[in-house]
Order: sequence, then structure tokens, then C-alpha cells
Amino acid sequence: MSNADLHPSPLPRSRPGFPLPLFLLQPLLARVVRRIAAENPGMFNRLGPWVGRDFIIDPIDMPFVLHLRPDPDAPLMRAVSRRRPPDHVARISGRFLDLLELVDADLDGDALFFSRDLVIEGNTEAVVSLRNALDDVDGSIAGRVADMHGAPGRAALAGLRRMAEKRKANKA
Repeated sequence: MSNADLHPSPLPRSRPGFPLPLFLLQPLLARVVRRIAAENPGMFNRLGPWVGRDFIIDPIDMPFVLHLRPDPDAPLMRAVSRRRPPDHVARISGRFLDLLELVDADLDGDALFFSRDLVIEGNTEAVVSLRNALDDVDGSIAGRVADMHGAPGRAALAGLRRMAEKRKANKA
């Protein structure tokens, strides 16, 4: 029995649709995770025993999940089929825009969790350690990723931020 069977998510899951060619995302994700790791080597100290362990980041409104392994020597982030995620210590699920805001330093993860907009499955201590490590990164991780892609990246992030603001305003 899986952890998901024991703790069903209150969040809706995305419906399977046209299969996304995930191999197209892999070079971009690899570049992002290597750059963030290289620029922030101290963040791995906050992970403690969770360095090199596997996490699943599940944007529930996307047709894939992200496999993250925070390892200073071989950082990994790749898109994988939501039908076949690798073994992992924890899964963090939420809408894409909420997950984006977490790495954009705009949103309080605790508030998301308690509002049930963010669901944690598996080892909560591992997730807290990961969150603490990401908090050690100066500035916005989303902003750094956007900057890696120049003007188009910054424009895309600005558009996503506007979408997130509009969604928050509609919720209020």
C-alpha cells in the first residue's frame, strides 16, 4: 500500500492528456538545478540527512511531476511521468502557481499547507529541511531562473506572477 493510499490528497489530479515529450524539458531542468546548486553550495548544509535523497514536486495541474535530488556533487531535477515516479522520501503537491510562488519567495509555505493548497506526503522532516535549504538562497529562485533565459524568461515570469496575483484576488 502506498503513502498516497493511506493519505488521499484533497487536491484534484490533472487528467491524462496528450503525452508531453518530457525529454525536451530535461536539459533546461538540469541547467537550472546545476546553476542554483553551484551558486548556493551552503544550502546543502541545511538538508542534513536528506542530502542526496529523492523528492517529488507535483504540480497537480501539469501532466508530469518533478524528481528532485538535492546533492551538491550531482544535483538532479528532471520531469518524469506522474504514472511512474521514482521512490522518494517526500512528495510536495500543489497547483503550479502556488509551487512557483514558494520558490519566488512570495508565499508562506505553512499558510499553503494549512489551507490545504499544498499537500505533503511522506517524511515531513525532509520537506522542512528542503524548505529551510531553499530559504537560504538569497532572493528569488524563480527570478534567477528567469534571468538565466534573458528577456523572454523575465517576461514569462512576469506573466506567471500576474496570473498568480489574479488567482489570489479571485480567491479573496
